[in-house]
Amino acid sequence: MTGGDRCRVLVTNDDGVASPGILALAAALHEAGHDVRVVAPASDLSGAGASIGPLHRGEPIAVHEHHWAELPEVPVLAVERPPATAVYLACIGAFGDRPDVVASGINPGANTGHLVLHSGTVGAALTAAGLGVPAIAASMRWSEDGEYHWRSAATLAVAALSWVMAGSEARVLNLNVPNRPIDELAGVQDATLAPYGEFWVASGDRDGADVRMEFQGRHDEFDPDTDEALLTAGYATVTPLLGIVAAPLKGAATAVDNAWRPRTDTKPVRDR
Repeated sequence: MTGGDRCRVLVTNDDGVASPGILALAAALHEAGHDVRVVAPASDLSGAGASIGPLHRGEPIAVHEHHWAELPEVPVLAVERPPATAVYLACIGAFGDRPDVVASGINPGANTGHLVLHSGTVGAALTAAGLGVPAIAASMRWSEDGEYHWRSAATLAVAALSWVMAGSEARVLNLNVPNRPIDELAGVQDATLAPYGEFWVASGDRDGADVRMEFQGRHDEFDPDTDEALLTAGYATVTPLLGIVAAPLKGAATAVDNAWRPRTDTKPVRDR
């Protein structure tokens, strides 16, 4: 199956079912003819990463039906858990047929550089891939005035489905889009991850019972092929991501095993 066929698409986000970004994404997918189901957090859980929250054997997870007047044909469920939990449950059949693909977003604020580690938008997509379902995470550059061109990111997310679903293994594509009309984009470019994201925690100061974090934007120049540099130049960026992959490093077993053994032990372990 490819993105050009009618697909079962699970739509989620980390900003909650009331976010205009997820409505725009679901609407674009629905208009493209896909079978869309929305399962997303009941509230804003930004920064949840791939967390699934507290899970206890036999404890139920609250799920509520939600209604979008703008999109009455699309079923929407709100769960009292992070987006990765919504994806996990959907991929094991809790809400009907297993999705063919997961679309996460649209996040208000780019998920670039190291922010992919903390992003609930990206974490939901990586969770899907871990369960064998391809996924796209869509985000848009932050707007200081609160105005967003959601349609730009939604249009590109729909266009990206074919590539996301074409692989023999589940792919994850991180899509970031400048906050401007689609006809004002410079184009779409492959991008590497910048060393920093759009914003990052610059300092943390404790004041009694509170800790206050200061967020800043990076002012240094990024390498021109990074997602941050290309976004600033007006390009939408796409970056394929991998989930849980073991690093190709050797020597840890020898170091750990030899370190705890008594010095009189004459049989150290060596890495194979």
